[in-house]
Amino acid sequence: MEKSCSLLIHFDKSSQAMANEIKEALEGNDVKAKIDALKKAIMLLLNGESLPQLFVTVFRYVLPSEDHTVQKLLLLYLEIIDKTDVRGRVLPEMILSCQNLRNNLQHPNEYIRGVTLRFLCRLTEPEILEPLVPSVITNLDHRHPFIRRHALLAIAAIYRLPTGEQLLPDTPELIEKALSSDQDLSARRNAFLMLASCAQPRAVAYLLSQADHVANWGDLLQMAALDLIRKVCRANPGEKGKHIKIIVSLLSCPSEAVVYECASTLVSLSSVPTVIRAAANAYCQLLRSQSDNNVKLIVLDRLNELKTSNRAIMVEMIMDVLRALSSPNLDIKRKTLDITLELITSRNIDEVVLTLKKEVVKTQSTELEKNGEYRQMLVQAIHSCAIKFPQVASTVVHLLMDFLGDSNVASAIDVVLFVREIIETNQKLRVLVITRLLDTFYQIRATRVCSCALWIIGEYCLSLSEVESGIATIKQGLGDIPFYTATEEGETADASKKLQQVNSSVTVSSRRPVILADGTYATQSAAFETALSAPTLLPGSLASPGNLGALILSGDFFVGAVIASTLTKLVLRLEKVQPSKAEANKACTDALLIMTSMLQLGQSSFLPHPIDNDSYDRIVLCIRSLCNTGDDARKIWLQSCRRSFAAMLAEKQFQEIGAIKAKTQISYAQPDDLIDFYHLKSRKGMSQLDLEDEVQDDLKRATGEFMKDGDDANKLNRIRQLTGFSDPVYAESFVTVHHYYIVLDVTVINRTKETLQNLCLELATMGDLKLVDRPQNYTLAPESSKQIRANIKFSSTETGVIFGNIVYETSNVHERTVVILNDIHIDIMDYISPATCSDVTFRNMWAEFEWENKLAVNTIIQDEKEFLNHIIKPTNMKCFTPLSVLDGECGFLAANLYAKSVFGEDALFNISVEKQADMKLNGYIRIRSKTQGIALSLGDKITLKQKGSSN
Repeated sequence: MEKSCSLLIHFDKSSQAMANEIKEALEGNDVKAKIDALKKAIMLLLNGESLPQLFVTVFRYVLPSEDHTVQKLLLLYLEIIDKTDVRGRVLPEMILSCQNLRNNLQHPNEYIRGVTLRFLCRLTEPEILEPLVPSVITNLDHRHPFIRRHALLAIAAIYRLPTGEQLLPDTPELIEKALSSDQDLSARRNAFLMLASCAQPRAVAYLLSQADHVANWGDLLQMAALDLIRKVCRANPGEKGKHIKIIVSLLSCPSEAVVYECASTLVSLSSVPTVIRAAANAYCQLLRSQSDNNVKLIVLDRLNELKTSNRAIMVEMIMDVLRALSSPNLDIKRKTLDITLELITSRNIDEVVLTLKKEVVKTQSTELEKNGEYRQMLVQAIHSCAIKFPQVASTVVHLLMDFLGDSNVASAIDVVLFVREIIETNQKLRVLVITRLLDTFYQIRATRVCSCALWIIGEYCLSLSEVESGIATIKQGLGDIPFYTATEEGETADASKKLQQVNSSVTVSSRRPVILADGTYATQSAAFETALSAPTLLPGSLASPGNLGALILSGDFFVGAVIASTLTKLVLRLEKVQPSKAEANKACTDALLIMTSMLQLGQSSFLPHPIDNDSYDRIVLCIRSLCNTGDDARKIWLQSCRRSFAAMLAEKQFQEIGAIKAKTQISYAQPDDLIDFYHLKSRKGMSQLDLEDEVQDDLKRATGEFMKDGDDANKLNRIRQLTGFSDPVYAESFVTVHHYYIVLDVTVINRTKETLQNLCLELATMGDLKLVDRPQNYTLAPESSKQIRANIKFSSTETGVIFGNIVYETSNVHERTVVILNDIHIDIMDYISPATCSDVTFRNMWAEFEWENKLAVNTIIQDEKEFLNHIIKPTNMKCFTPLSVLDGECGFLAANLYAKSVFGEDALFNISVEKQADMKLNGYIRIRSKTQGIALSLGDKITLKQKGSSN
């Protein structure tokens, strides 16, 4: 029922007698009333009303009006109404309107002429347009540019009609003359586009003749020229050598849009290093000059694509890319760092690290809203640089260790993890790092940072002085011991009151379930940030506790267990390196006193929560180890932990190397491929650029950069049959999912001996899908086919359904025939792609996301790894649990999986399975996401796919 019109307005019909009121208003002499009546009539027509009784009234009373608003509304009315009868002949009234249109085209007012010419662009009836063509051509020479540009548009629209060449036989000559003589930028652009569409060789010849002056054209005309160059070079690659010079000359234009299009065109046309370097320079220039964050993100995406295909050239641009760190937007900073880290070489590592160090220092001096998060990103970037190039670690480790006591806990955790890895991989820095860590240990406040720092102290304090300094540092952090000495009931009551006062300044700990590295759940005592500024007194304490004492007094006995383990390692090592047995025995006695004091505090009634069983058992084990230690136990304490950590780092490095190899492109070649010998080719007529392109193509083939477009089997799987084989019209569709669009390429075949008229593919959607294009009518000859494309936009990752029918008419049957189409279910897997993230990020998201879909394992597969691979393949997930963890046959398997949608939504998986006595797998699959739709859709997908064998 919708009318094809340039104006679409919804109108609520509230009165049945509105047509009569409109007719009376149109017949009157009040201009204002005529305008209101015409608006109502147009809105009624747009919303499905026919209003045949108004046709004659409009032609009789509205057509002669001289008011400009009435004339504009009249043109809209003429655009909407049906101009032909049932047999397709033009109505006589429309022929009568030609005189009025001709008068408008010769009207002294420029506005009337312009809107009339714009109206002619939407007419398709040759009978109406033929008498108006001479007047349209006359307007090409009008003095006002508004009329000239619309006259060119009207000529272009008329020429595109099936009978356009008969109505305007000399159009290319007219357009070329107008292009050469006109001075208005918009008019010249319209003329150039028209010439490129109707006579492309003429447009190319004009462009080449003006090659030296293209840089002085306006941005509109330059964009049209770039569009023509792309079309010509794609159709005939041998012509690109003539046009590259024009594109390069446009790189210095003041218009940023033209510069961006030039750079994109250069990258798409040529792979010559000089051309790619010019495009990269243009992108970096836009990155510096643009203030819009969206533009910067788009430019960074283009630079990322260049990094993939032309890494050697982008390495030279690394410092230009790093200038984008001056933007206050975190997304821009993150994307800039991601690009930079993959371009680091031994030549530029010093400059990059120096820039990152300056940025870290800036985070200390400036008060930005997300300073801590940016500092965390910089620490991670420096960590990556130091692992790849150990020689720079000494220049950054001291700077980063200043942030061990950072208020941003995530940033401090990244720093201490960096220190832990550097001290193992770079033995030359061990002494300096340990010394600096012991000096700054008192600043550490976070539980996880304290735990990791204590582990470093216990493992890497090797000399006598280091061991003694480590023990002294821990004692200083704990404060005076014992932690409480209440003996009588009265004293205990008083101590409880005092402890409650202390708990108001020291944050109370809480116990909560957490997900471990293997995917299983455990209970952990977690303490929130403590207020250590004010001194806190307990019975038996005469001074305020240090950072470790405050954490223990707040109920965090997990740190207490780590302290006990660290003291055990230090005392055992002291017994080995200390020649004086008395000093070693004294250190052992002090350590035992600390551990027993922690156990006494944990079992007292002062704290809201007693010590947990895990921490209690760990501390008791440490006490027993110090009281009676054999050689085997001593080796476990002093050597096994460090060996395990070194093995973990080696596994991590192996995985990174494997990921890099997986990214490398694979070369595909067929046995019957043509061998192209560059040196034997004829160079006649080839420019130097074409020759260089041939060399680059040969190099890419030799290095394996050319990849096969895709698996043919996967393409066949995307074909959906829409109708049956016995239907008179057969239809099938090929579904392609782009970033935010779904493209349906529907093939319609007429299997009858009759001509199908007004064939229309009508589609509808269910879910968060929306049709972009309107259906069009086609005519199908007997046993012929037609390709119909439909674009559908989607806005979420929820599963959608596309359904519809094909409607057509035949000459024998006057009624319309309807063929119902099969439904097309859009697979959510088309929106999701594998992704990677760190363990810390995964656990943070797992704790943050509120939507969880828990599915029971139900499969006939009996092998745990086979079941894991069976789940990974149909869900496009990435298993980032190390392969070494999954090795072995223990009957259990726990793995974490991660993926990301095109909208940036995160999908988290945890698979925990166990092999039962009957060899069947039992367990659960947990899916967590921020939105409900993706969790439910993935759950439905797994429910359908988890049964059966992976074979």
